[in-house]
Amino acid sequence: MMKEDLLETIELEMAILGRRLTSVTPNKAQTNLDRATYLLLLKLFVQGSIGVKVLANELQLDMSTVSRQAATLEHKGYVNKIPDPLDGRASFYQITELGKTELLTYKQMRMERIGDLVKEWSDEECEAFGRLLKKFNQALHQK
Repeated sequence: MMKEDLLETIELEMAILGRRLTSVTPNKAQTNLDRATYLLLLKLFVQGSIGVKVLANELQLDMSTVSRQAATLEHKGYVNKIPDPLDGRASFYQITELGKTELLTYKQMRMERIGDLVKEWSDEECEAFGRLLKKFNQALHQK
């Protein structure tokens, strides 16, 4: 069992992190995307065409939320809805060239801001932080 003071430190730092994360996320004046849109487009960019059910599962959201987000993205021209040839009731979403451009612009802004925050860190510190953050996110996903 972990010592309570260690848990208190983690809990406090996570609360502070949650509050401060908005400072590294580009604001609406700089981009057309928000965090939720970024994650959805990133999934489509990395994995290709994906159905709503898979997107909802991977993003840990309900299908209606993902459907609304995807419909908004389709309206903006960031994704295309493609009918499933095997099941006429189902469809897949695929990122468009405009969606890729917006995604990569947003990602670059985030990378620059995060890079500024860790520019004094060693490669070993960045590697350890990334590894532990990934481990923590995987634990969250399994809950």
